[in-house]
Amino acid sequence: MDKEIATFNNTKDILNQYNIRLNKNLGQHFIVDNNILEQIIKAANLKGDENVIEIGSGIGSLTQFILRELDNGVVYGIEKDKRFIKILKDLFQKKANLEIINKDILQINWENFINNYNLKEKEIKIIANLPYYITTPIIESLLFSPLQINEMVFMMQREVAKRLAASPGNKDYGSLSVFIQFHYKVEIQFEVPPKSFIPRPEVYSSVIKLTPHEETPYQVNNKEFFFKVVRAIFNLRRKNIKNGLTLSPHIKLEKAIILEGLKKSNIDKRIRGENLSIEKMVELSNNFWDLKQEKE
Repeated sequence: MDKEIATFNNTKDILNQYNIRLNKNLGQHFIVDNNILEQIIKAANLKGDENVIEIGSGIGSLTQFILRELDNGVVYGIEKDKRFIKILKDLFQKKANLEIINKDILQINWENFINNYNLKEKEIKIIANLPYYITTPIIESLLFSPLQINEMVFMMQREVAKRLAASPGNKDYGSLSVFIQFHYKVEIQFEVPPKSFIPRPEVYSSVIKLTPHEETPYQVNNKEFFFKVVRAIFNLRRKNIKNGLTLSPHIKLEKAIILEGLKKSNIDKRIRGENLSIEKMVELSNNFWDLKQEKE
């Protein structure tokens, strides 16, 4: 495929040629602005030999740009819609370093994926224009996968990007902010207006870059328990932290442990959990864990 896919006319021609009508409800908004794609590739900082997973390859607009950067690397293009699989195979039939995978990203067994494509202990970059309606589930599935992720560059709804990057006290700050920032450095790169897509979405998008911490900045006694505490903290946002933790279904702690843990962590029981930094949440979780172990 020599001509640029991501122009309005070329994208329309491809869709018409294959008699395809896009489904907004499935988040099918295709980029028709090559400058945006160039900026995404710049943010991904590809060196040429990476293993890249592209989520939602569509008709190959972003795929085309990724392949241009790879001399010895491989792109694993994951696309759920069978209609686009034929297009991808037709347009990129000469690209031996493109693996086209017709699967739902949320149904992939990552252990099997790693074994099937010989990716064990190999670093992965993930690049995607994420469907708005399943952005959070996709990110969470990757977050807890066994993939050795080197970097992720995502285009997503601007409001979700703000949630990922939000700081304590901000209305966008929540459990997703903590989960992501616990593992990754979060950087919003740039915004993308609706006019850059067909069909036009009703909202702005943002491109966000997630880079794993070189060294884990947070030391938790038990990671699974920590994330349960985080969910509990944000479960009832309008209540103070004592009541929120006491009433939460995510953890079952005696009221005495909750009060003692808050006291040991020097946290006022009347504040709302959304005002706590990740460091304070780690401290609180560790104190809860220690007190819980003492009781058992």
